[in-house]
Amino acid sequence: MLAAWRDSPTRLREDAATEADLVRAGYRDRLLTELAQNAADAAVAAGVPGRIVVRCTGRTLSIANTGAPLDVAGVHALTALRSSGKTGDTGEVGRFGVGFTAVLTVSDEIEFRSTSGSLSFSRERTRAESAAAGVSVPDGAAEFAPPVLRLAWPLAERPGAGADTEIVLRLRPDIDPVALLESMRSEAVDLLLELPALEEIRIEEFTARSAIRDLATPGLREMRIDTAGTERVWWEYRTSRARWLLPVRAGRPVAAGPDVLRAPTRSDEELSLPALLIADIAMQPDRRRILPGARLRELAAGYAGFARALPPADRPVLVPAPGFARSEVDGLLREALLAELRDNPWLPVLAAEPEADGADRADDRVAVPARASVFPGLTTELAGLLGDVLDPLLTPQLSEARHTEALAALGVHRIGLARLAELSAGLDRPPHWWWALYSALEPFVADRLAVEELGALAVPLADGRTVTGPRTVLLDDELTGLAEPVPVHWARLVHPAAAHPLLARLGARQATVADLLSDPALQAVLTDHPDDPDTVEPVLRLAAVADAAVLPPWLGQLELPDGTGDPRPADELLLPDAPLIELLVPDAPFGVVSAEVVAEYGAGALRAVGVGWDFGIVTETDPTGPDHDLDDEETWWAGLAEDPPQLVAVRDLDLVDDAAWPEALWRLLSDERTRPLLGDADGYTAWWLRRNARIDGIPLGGYRQPAEPEFAGLLPELPIPGLSGPDLDALGGCLADPGAIDPALAAMLLDALADPGRTPTPEVVSRVHTRLGSAVSRLDISELDPPDQVRALSGAVIDAGDALILDKPWFGLVVPPDRLIAVAPGAAADLAVLLDLPLVSEQVNAEVLGRGHETTWEQEPLGVVARQLFAQPPQPGPLVLHDELRVRLSGAVTRTVNVAWWQDGDTTHILRPAAAH
Repeated sequence: MLAAWRDSPTRLREDAATEADLVRAGYRDRLLTELAQNAADAAVAAGVPGRIVVRCTGRTLSIANTGAPLDVAGVHALTALRSSGKTGDTGEVGRFGVGFTAVLTVSDEIEFRSTSGSLSFSRERTRAESAAAGVSVPDGAAEFAPPVLRLAWPLAERPGAGADTEIVLRLRPDIDPVALLESMRSEAVDLLLELPALEEIRIEEFTARSAIRDLATPGLREMRIDTAGTERVWWEYRTSRARWLLPVRAGRPVAAGPDVLRAPTRSDEELSLPALLIADIAMQPDRRRILPGARLRELAAGYAGFARALPPADRPVLVPAPGFARSEVDGLLREALLAELRDNPWLPVLAAEPEADGADRADDRVAVPARASVFPGLTTELAGLLGDVLDPLLTPQLSEARHTEALAALGVHRIGLARLAELSAGLDRPPHWWWALYSALEPFVADRLAVEELGALAVPLADGRTVTGPRTVLLDDELTGLAEPVPVHWARLVHPAAAHPLLARLGARQATVADLLSDPALQAVLTDHPDDPDTVEPVLRLAAVADAAVLPPWLGQLELPDGTGDPRPADELLLPDAPLIELLVPDAPFGVVSAEVVAEYGAGALRAVGVGWDFGIVTETDPTGPDHDLDDEETWWAGLAEDPPQLVAVRDLDLVDDAAWPEALWRLLSDERTRPLLGDADGYTAWWLRRNARIDGIPLGGYRQPAEPEFAGLLPELPIPGLSGPDLDALGGCLADPGAIDPALAAMLLDALADPGRTPTPEVVSRVHTRLGSAVSRLDISELDPPDQVRALSGAVIDAGDALILDKPWFGLVVPPDRLIAVAPGAAADLAVLLDLPLVSEQVNAEVLGRGHETTWEQEPLGVVARQLFAQPPQPGPLVLHDELRVRLSGAVTRTVNVAWWQDGDTTHILRPAAAH
């Protein structure tokens, strides 16, 4: 080498320039990296664990390692600079093969100690040796620094204990040992990751150790690096061209942060991949960038195997997150990795069917992303139901929101509620499966949009059909407890085993048993086929759990067998032990239902559809006419002022035996359905009973309530033993009502007034006459014959020809009470028409005798007191005071009478009190 320099100063200049470029290239912070690669190679060559120990004493730095010792080839390599000899645009020399030459960045005095022999390198010794050998300094290089690593001198020192090789560097004055050691510490973890042949790096008191072990999954290894008591864990997966490292936190793999391409050590190619990449890839001579034309996409080969090796729930961590690439290399690698992941099976999906041995194989079943589907937020419960419906379907762990972006990047088909509803239409599953599906779907129905998306969800019905759309079905909570579903064929009734509350939220209408039995569709079925067994069976089963009070009367069309086996409408049948049987006339047109039907369905169900036990009820909303087959209904209807909003009436009252009416009334009062009808005076039931139900030969309308004084002494009380106040009140609509006098009651009152055996008080007689007069405008008096005898004010019964209607009260002071019929003045004229009797003021003339003292009500103290005493309003006419007030009568009554008061037109006559004289 000295001869070469002597003969060619240019060569000397080139070697010196090469070393100078290495120093200027800034490899000082890569010193440990470059030496670690050599140490790793030495460890591999020797087949021993690689260890590096760095110590610094004063300004002497020692880097020792285990591995193959220095040999002759190694000496040649050390003195050959093993560099490219080329410079880039900036004049920097590349790193390819830099290795040991990196020591020049910190030292000019270097020792390479090895168990096989040691060498030393020295810039000053090289300078002195060159001068002694007559090597000329290149022109223009007065301060020329000769190369350090071209000349080597044998050295007696050997490496320290435990080391196979030790490099000792005397640091140049411009090198800060503390900063240099800190830089080395920062590289230690990366070096252990990048160079698995190294197991330990010790820098002064700092120690980093790595341990690698195989995991249960083939191809997956775990690398643990302990630094000063802090342990970091990675999972490693090797492919033909790359090592992939994934950080592990708390036992779960997580995506790595932004990093660089490692080949095998760090380069300047920035990456944003989820795993660290240590690649076998051609690099440019400076080791900073990949070589143009390098086949980057080949690095992605086998990456899907890495994903499949991970636990199923953690596999999406390897999908590159959406975002901008950090470099051109990064963009190419991201595309290559996504293509690798899209085209290979690795995503865990649900098992379509259980394994033959019953074991769960869901974790072993994988799919290509493009063929897989994901239901966002899939729960374990829903997954167990959809495994064979949406095959292949990603497992619940991969359906979480945190994986949404990754799955979208892979092209996994996203399944929503609407698509699931569509797919459900073709499923054949038992009702309990559907209930489980609705229960599993319930947490997903959080807003109106979700309700709309599930609009086509399939629903199983009680009759075995499966229909589309919860909005088209009916729910009935009253049937969920039945052992067997009721096959309702006229309505879309949800099977009770599938009747989940979610269906109501999705639009299913809540229907009661009464709603099902009131359905117009059922009415149409009964009209056409009243004896169809497919209808009789469900109707009676529903009726068994229904509220009979709210069922429609047309259910009575349902035909059932009677005791002889012949079908008859239910409302023409009675139960075998019905108490109504004993109340009816012998020829009543009712049959008795078959005992077998009673035993099969129960008396309650039969009564609910109209089979008689007590009296039947006719009900209709908004009736339009007397078309309900009620006795004398036309007469009642004709007496109504307007059509009633609802008709509720007891039917078949005309079939009750007259002798059974006391018991019949007890039955009507005891039934919650019929009791209210007895108090409705305007209703058909009370109207009919008032006119036609007779006790002791008297219609109910001819009896009064004991608490009612209006008819005391005229009408009898109801002679039914044991009737208490509440029962009598409930019967009020059937008894005589002073406020609602109809022609029948008017006739009975006129007969009672003419009966000498009755003993009403004058007050009762007066009030009854007033009520009769007030009722004339509402009565058809052509139906009433004027009585031959009438009740006078005195209580006496007199011939009608002797009676006068008291139309002006002051005539009552002068006409005898046994000729007067007292009545309120406003009703006198109408009563006169009803009784065909004259008014007293028309038959009797009166003349006031004497003139008296004429004054006014306002001026006369007695007038003021009189108005206050009798609560009279101001009077229009004059007031005449008499010391003696006499009235002369003529006409039907002839007499002269002293009176205290008289009215003559607008003039009022008053007898002056004696104390006033």
